[in-house]
Amino acid sequence: MTSDLHPPLTLSAHIEKLPLKQPFHITGYTFTACDAVVVSLHDGEFTGQGEGLGVYYRDDTPASMLQQVERLRGRIERGITREQLLELLPAGGARNALDCALWDLEAKRGNTSVWQLTGLSRPESLLTTYTLSADDPDEVAEAARSYQGARALKLKLKDDHLNAERVRAVRAACLGVWLMVDANQGLTRESLAQMLPTFVESGVAVVEQPFPVGREAWFDGLHYPVPLAADESVQDRADLPGLGGRVQVINIKLDKCGGLTAGLAMAREAQQRGFRLMVGNMGGSSLSMGPAFVLGSLCSVVDLDGPMFIRSDREPGVSYRDGHIWCPDGIWGGPCALPA
Repeated sequence: MTSDLHPPLTLSAHIEKLPLKQPFHITGYTFTACDAVVVSLHDGEFTGQGEGLGVYYRDDTPASMLQQVERLRGRIERGITREQLLELLPAGGARNALDCALWDLEAKRGNTSVWQLTGLSRPESLLTTYTLSADDPDEVAEAARSYQGARALKLKLKDDHLNAERVRAVRAACLGVWLMVDANQGLTRESLAQMLPTFVESGVAVVEQPFPVGREAWFDGLHYPVPLAADESVQDRADLPGLGGRVQVINIKLDKCGGLTAGLAMAREAQQRGFRLMVGNMGGSSLSMGPAFVLGSLCSVVDLDGPMFIRSDREPGVSYRDGHIWCPDGIWGGPCALPA
């Protein structure tokens, strides 16, 4: 039934290809573009938008996401709440795009901002990592030096023999930056132990997803001096209990958990369980960064550099200054001016 307060919605959904500036390498994958599903919900006066990239390693593709959205077209256009959406779609990119479009629409209808709707504090610019592809050590060092004003770097590793050289090369190139590494499931207990001296000597602050999904027991009994983070091993709230005592940091991505609504609930539960919070992204444009930026105010680690890697971002777009990301609500979620 259509709400008495709002008219029916018109749904528009399509796939957009976002080519990368150059190929990006991680364990097991090379990316040349980010394909996104973009959803618009129009009520005759206001339009809310959301973007979803899905979870590539779970076959959550733009094509399958678009099919999920289209199957719900009638239900969506009659009027739908974020709570109903949680019941109608599984966690993933389709629900993320729709959920974020609903948040954006509600903010515009109310002439307010999403951060106000969530009850969070007024946003400030966030220190973000700038990500380094798992290239040869010399190339990684050059890329690290090219990030003007970077204060935090995230280095991708691979399942090869060059990881220690990559880490040392980045540290030599950028002596003072905060540094984390992301193995994307590419290590074993043995290879992680072998990397330990390099991580400690190079001041690595966090090691993200060292082990393959399904091998979470490899964390058991591992007394590691560098905090460990889960990414692929923690898709949504259901995965939190199984990681207690195994990792210290939880990487929340809206494409994994299925939107800002689910992301905020996941963040609250993770905090209650004693985890530190990280917000990440599957790539994408500033339309993906907007809702993740709202969640970022709760996180001690922020990795929201997706637009830096695509050839052309949306206008207006997020800004990167002095190692920080700033996302005005005018990009997504309501009007807001840039900080002075």
